[in-house]
Amino acid sequence: MLRDFTPKGLYARTLLIVVLPIFIMQAVVTYIFFNRHWEEVSGNLSGNAAGDIALVTQLYRQAGNDAAREQVTSLAREDLDIAIRFEEGGVIPPKDKRGIFAVNSSTLDKRLSEALAQPYWYNIAGYKNYVEIRVQLDEGFLVFLVLRERVYTDNAWLFILWLIGATCLLGYVSLVFMRNQIRSITRLAKAAEAFGRGKDIPEYKPSGAREVRAAGAAFLAMRQRIKRYVNQRTSMLAGVSHDLRTPLTRMKLALAMMPEGEDTHELKADVNEMERMLDEYLAFAGNQAQEEPILFDLRNLADEIVADTERGGHQLRVDLPESLEMDARRHALKRAIANLVSNGFKHAKNVLLSAARDENFVEITVDDDGPGIPPEQYDEAFKPFSRLDEARNQNIAGVGLGLAVVRDVARAHGGDVTLCVAPMGGLRAVMRLPG
Repeated sequence: MLRDFTPKGLYARTLLIVVLPIFIMQAVVTYIFFNRHWEEVSGNLSGNAAGDIALVTQLYRQAGNDAAREQVTSLAREDLDIAIRFEEGGVIPPKDKRGIFAVNSSTLDKRLSEALAQPYWYNIAGYKNYVEIRVQLDEGFLVFLVLRERVYTDNAWLFILWLIGATCLLGYVSLVFMRNQIRSITRLAKAAEAFGRGKDIPEYKPSGAREVRAAGAAFLAMRQRIKRYVNQRTSMLAGVSHDLRTPLTRMKLALAMMPEGEDTHELKADVNEMERMLDEYLAFAGNQAQEEPILFDLRNLADEIVADTERGGHQLRVDLPESLEMDARRHALKRAIANLVSNGFKHAKNVLLSAARDENFVEITVDDDGPGIPPEQYDEAFKPFSRLDEARNQNIAGVGLGLAVVRDVARAHGGDVTLCVAPMGGLRAVMRLPG
């Protein structure tokens, strides 16, 4: 149950672990302090004041004449520092005037109820330096004005202010310290995310706590190993390309010098097929990380693809906004979209290219009206060298790398590509990329 209410971020969770105990401790200390403070200090002060008032009330009731009552009044004023007067025929109010700080009122009320047998009323909020207490008698009521400092201590707010100030200071120090610690983890996460999208952050350096620096160093080592592996693969493929293209060139030259015939025609077709297959292999395994991501307008890229398809004898329909900028590797993305468009025209007559921005992502969609692919074969279609001949035309040439290249490009940008049924009746390919 607590999982649903606790924060999900590391910064918020750390603050909860560090700052919350400070506030709880301060609250417990405050509660214990005030309980002891009012039980011992304010309780004693209120008890003494209530005892003096009870004594004066008893003496006033026992006084037989006005002279004796005046003597009691004078004794209370001079010896007990309590001003007293008698209101003849009056009745005390039914409800006390309590102060803002409820503990003061409850402490005084408790002590007065213990000391007095007569009904009483008190006013804490009416005077700045005095507390007014009225005691009901038969002929009227007595009014007592007692110095506030004799009833309860009034320096509790100072303690609360100091406590709040110290808590805020400790909380602020904790916030600053934890923000500096979390910043290192955030920078590491951003560097890893950028590298996953094909971007490099050479200025990243491990910082922060020892464990965070160790994670940062491990990330840098992993990034270097991946780069080294990709470079080695590219170098190896470049060598293979050079070694294979040389004999292919000699074969093409020899075939060109041979007389035209049915055999030479088939051999030329095989050589051209081998050369095309080699180009597709190299494109699939090429080093995309060598191209730096740039900010460009997707509409301009779409216009280039439209022009390329027109030269191939096809008419590509486009549904894009006038301006749709995104940050990506332009040439790799163009090849991926061109693969989807080319794949559509191989199996359909009409192909539609559309794109739209969805929050922080750009969705590029290619629809066709061809035979489509059964949903259970969507995953198989993305596998390299896989050809779904039962669903597609068997006479179409290819090695089954088109969709594999598209997914490779999409995932290199931190996105992905999915397949579904198009509204046009054929296949829909949706490439969702961070924009």
